[in-house]
Amino acid sequence: MKKLNDIGYYLVTDSKLSKKGTSSDVENALKAGCKIVQYREKNKSTRDMIEEAKKIKKKCEGRAIFLVNDRIDVALAVDSDGVHIGQDDIPFEIAREILGNEKIIGLTVHNLEEAVEAEKIGADYIGLSPIFQTDTKKDAGAACGIATIKSVRKSVNLPIVAIGGINKENISQVIKAGADAAVAISAVVCSNDVYNEVSDFNRIIKENKSK
Repeated sequence: MKKLNDIGYYLVTDSKLSKKGTSSDVENALKAGCKIVQYREKNKSTRDMIEEAKKIKKKCEGRAIFLVNDRIDVALAVDSDGVHIGQDDIPFEIAREILGNEKIIGLTVHNLEEAVEAEKIGADYIGLSPIFQTDTKKDAGAACGIATIKSVRKSVNLPIVAIGGINKENISQVIKAGADAAVAISAVVCSNDVYNEVSDFNRIIKENKSK
């Protein structure tokens, strides 16, 4: 389950940005070989989130790791593979206590210090964010850049998921710098062909990992 350094393109859902809807985005991403899906929803009731998360989990079974963003209650309700939390969300130690050691917990970090701390406390992977300036997440903060990926890669053994302002033009340098996987939200869910976009991202990631 925890083979997180070989996941390539990492899908984070966004119902506000999505052209075709979350369910369609997940299905097409999975068909294109996406190995991890994070359900991120800020605009629905808890009941609706649980219903939708159940359906996505079913789609992911046997095909991809399924995580829930922030919401441990939703993760528990649908028995997801784990959660992804940020620095201002529920403290990591409490999340681990609630979910147990078998569940995956990813942690967003913004710099080398937070990355080192994430490894120390037992995170399964880190989401390094934002690499480039992004409009998708209003509170993402200042871009940390390619140099931060390199310094984190030298100091931390956890899988690194790069997030923030990533597109097909810059993803090569992100992977070459040491990221294991990458999130590109608007570049995928705002497109008319999620399948093609995810296929392209996976191909570029694979090519640059083998160099």
